[in-house]
Amino acid sequence: MLKVFFYIKTDKVKANGEAPIYAKVTLGNQKTTLSTGKDISPERWMFTNKLRNVLKLEQEKVLKKSLELFSLNLNKKFNEIYEIDPNVDLSLLKDEISGKIKSRKSILILDIFEKHNTDFARKVNNDERAAASLQKYKRSSDLMKNFIKKTYGKENFEFDEVNGAFIHNLESYLKYESEFKGIIGIKNNSVVKYFTNFKTMINFGIKINLIDKNPFVKYEGKLKVRDATFLTTDELNLIESKTFSSIRLENVKNIFLFSCYTGYAPIDACSLKLSNLIQDNNGMFWIKTDRVKTGVRANVPVLPPAQKIIDKYKDSEVGLIPKLSNQKMNAYLKEIADLCGIEKNLTWYVARHTFATTVTLGNGIKIENVSAMMGHTNIKQTQHYAKVLDSSVMQDMHKLMEKFK
Repeated sequence: MLKVFFYIKTDKVKANGEAPIYAKVTLGNQKTTLSTGKDISPERWMFTNKLRNVLKLEQEKVLKKSLELFSLNLNKKFNEIYEIDPNVDLSLLKDEISGKIKSRKSILILDIFEKHNTDFARKVNNDERAAASLQKYKRSSDLMKNFIKKTYGKENFEFDEVNGAFIHNLESYLKYESEFKGIIGIKNNSVVKYFTNFKTMINFGIKINLIDKNPFVKYEGKLKVRDATFLTTDELNLIESKTFSSIRLENVKNIFLFSCYTGYAPIDACSLKLSNLIQDNNGMFWIKTDRVKTGVRANVPVLPPAQKIIDKYKDSEVGLIPKLSNQKMNAYLKEIADLCGIEKNLTWYVARHTFATTVTLGNGIKIENVSAMMGHTNIKQTQHYAKVLDSSVMQDMHKLMEKFK
């Protein structure tokens, strides 16, 4: 991209017979010249082929090294400016090298967020990341923008000024002042997740060399762990054995059960195709895909109940199961819960929790394998299900106690 050529100005030969060495810099159609601050006699410049030949004089070796460092510094400055704005103006680069600009315009925090979201949108368009995740990052950016405007009366905020007080004020704003669809304040766990998004976007700024620190690591908020809702074996069997006269509810039941026996989240389950179904050398079928949310490879063996559902729809659906919006799915699941006499609040994610607890961990599957099948990036995410399972153990033990009585 950036090209640098060194030449001497023979019309400015000094009294000692040496001429100044200049750098000619080109970038596309742009051109500029810079003084290197170094001199050499025109005779030696020609004799050494512009210092390209093997040099014998120590002075000329040092001079060549100086020009190489000059070129290196020029390219480094160019890259720094390019990361902020790809439309680099060579006049700005010249001013920086010559020392006319002491420092560039400060990096603004919302500009970092915008660059992150633009980059993430490309990944979404290329099916590398989930559109839902992009929506969360955009929401995080909007919250930051509203906070800065309300708290500091600014349209943006200099990144270097983000400190402990800024982070404290941000947390307070999110918890008690932010407004969304008429609701004031955000609950603790959502605030912690938003701060995780802030950290991720700032880390992107570090990755592309815009900044070199992440002030959001100072945030110490923690998730309040809640027991995940899941179905017991009896409740799972109750839904599985129930036949609904409504085709709509029958489809919803099968989609829900598919997630119970595979652990796939809504966006992953709906995107599964026949090409994701692989048969190994032992004749066992596997579902192989990357989790959309994390990009983690998750291979899940197809259990008989899941295979039964796949066989049911294989000639009538483009994917492995019918597609249904998450919102409608949860509404229909409440209907199914009422008809089955289940008092728990059924959602699509109850199916994923059921896979982790009742279907796998409850049947002795190693936690490392469960973590891999669920596409978790950290086994701590899976350990939560192991703790939740204690309540299921107690329920079964109470039944056992009743038998002994």
